[in-house]
Amino acid sequence: MTDTGTTSTTTNTMTSTATRPPLPTAPGRVVWCQGHAFVRENARWVGVDDRGRPRSLTDADLRRRGWSLTRAAR
Repeated sequence: MTDTGTTSTTTNTMTSTATRPPLPTAPGRVVWCQGHAFVRENARWVGVDDRGRPRSLTDADLRRRGWSLTRAAR
């Protein structure tokens, strides 16, 4: 086999929602987003920003920003 100098790339067609489990819906559940913990309260996720100010996010906000069930190592 000879090398023609060309490379091939593959495209990942999976979306981010297909690779992540659904967000927890039980009140009091905790998820991590951008290094901050957010707790489920009714239909919103409540946490604080970098300066300690209250912050409220929707499910769509968390999906767009990225989230996990465990805290990421810094």
